[in-house]
Amino acid sequence: MKTATLREKTCCFTGHREIPTGKAEEIAEQTASEIRRLIVDHNVSFFGVGGAIGYDTLAAKVLFNIREAEFPNIKVILVYPFDGFTDRWSSNQKSIYQKLLPKYNKVVCVCDKPSKDAFLARNRHLVDGSTYCITYCTRDDGGTAYTVRYARQQGLDVRNIAFYKQ
Repeated sequence: MKTATLREKTCCFTGHREIPTGKAEEIAEQTASEIRRLIVDHNVSFFGVGGAIGYDTLAAKVLFNIREAEFPNIKVILVYPFDGFTDRWSSNQKSIYQKLLPKYNKVVCVCDKPSKDAFLARNRHLVDGSTYCITYCTRDDGGTAYTVRYARQQGLDVRNIAFYKQ
């Protein structure tokens, strides 16, 4: 499959590390709805996540549930910044990451060494390989906001589920 064709069938995710208390289920439902829409309406079949705690993990869980229950042919790709990026996480966060790891269809590491630039490289890699971006972004500053701006500059169809109305 040509790269352009792959990109046209690819969606990336970006979002905050913190999910508001009591909002995870609503955010997951909105994310699932957007994923289903992309699959059905746009034939999207590749989904890239960054592996961070918070929205990345939520999105991965939603994708795995959708793949298991409805769309077994979708591919979920983990793009992570560098080996050891989870070292400062809690034992519970690491445990969840380890449980999800075998479920990914593909795992990509973007940098050989730890650095703040590695996170930027990961985010750009996700965006540069996608046509669509689903985000949970509630602020105009920080890494998620930067990634959303970069995605828009690159011409991606960006869907911010933070502002969807129930």
